[in-house]
Amino acid sequence: MAHLSRILTVLLGIAAGALGAGLLLRPASPVLPDTASVVQQMREVARLETLEVALYKKVTFSPEPQATDALWKDVVNWAAYTLQNPRGRAIVFADAHLGFDFQRLDASSLHVAGTKVHVVLPPLDVRVALRPGEMEVIDSNLDSAQTAQLLEKARLAFEKDVRADARLQQRARDSAERALRALLLTLGYREVVFVDRLPTSTAG
Repeated sequence: MAHLSRILTVLLGIAAGALGAGLLLRPASPVLPDTASVVQQMREVARLETLEVALYKKVTFSPEPQATDALWKDVVNWAAYTLQNPRGRAIVFADAHLGFDFQRLDASSLHVAGTKVHVVLPPLDVRVALRPGEMEVIDSNLDSAQTAQLLEKARLAFEKDVRADARLQQRARDSAERALRALLLTLGYREVVFVDRLPTSTAG
């Protein structure tokens, strides 16, 4: 019996030692920064996370508009009914910028529950800049002022095109989410969920 008792004592000692070592080696819960600090670091990731796309469009103006693209009818109609016997063809080039201004993020843009964080991105920002120096005029009787007006209408039409392109918007969103997810995981969060609005039960 004494021998058995000594064996049990040794086994209990080993088990206790293993348990203590396990407690010591168990990773501690990450110490997460406060919300204000998180928001500031999210803002610093990029002032504007931007997807840039090069665009071009052939614009034809004549006394009888032939445009079939509804987004461009106002461009053609303007030329047709504002000018005397307008005529001309040109290829207009532009750069579209789609992105999310991270400076608009604030504490109401995220909710933290332990190591899980919900994030609401700010509205998508779309900007279009024409490249007038690259415009190819095939034939035109427009003066410089009329050409400037036509170019502005073309820019607005480009912008409508981009805002209606769900594929480009998704690419911009994917890029922004990747940048923010990488940051938040680095800060110690284990799950990052992007939502259109915070869950009702956790918002506020």
